[in-house]
Amino acid sequence: MADKKQYVEKIGRRKTSTSRVRLTPASKMSFTVNGKDVKDYFKTPALLKVVNDVTSLVKPDEKYEISVVVQGGGIHSQAEAVRHGLARFFAELLDDSKSKLKKEGYLKRDPRSKERRKFGLKKARKAPQWSKR
Repeated sequence: MADKKQYVEKIGRRKTSTSRVRLTPASKMSFTVNGKDVKDYFKTPALLKVVNDVTSLVKPDEKYEISVVVQGGGIHSQAEAVRHGLARFFAELLDDSKSKLKKEGYLKRDPRSKERRKFGLKKARKAPQWSKR
């Protein structure tokens, strides 16, 4: 059996999305999400920006093989979950980057999620139209 690569794993979350971010030191930078290249998984420039915000802010000296398994939620909350996991990793690895990441709000798990629907209402807060007669 070949020697296994050592990696560090961090969890990122947003709404109902959960991402497991694994970083392995490598000779060249690579980024895969659920077995696909990051540009194939997150197709729009806005989603790619959300995912790459952390690496562009921190600018790590070393190169990593980043492998992400993300599940649940929609594509946007998955992108934010990946960003959260990456931010947690770089905050622990690089001492000077923690203050930058905290200032941008990337280390905080965004607690906002969809409110449950209540009985007698159409949605969480939307009431049926009222009529006098």
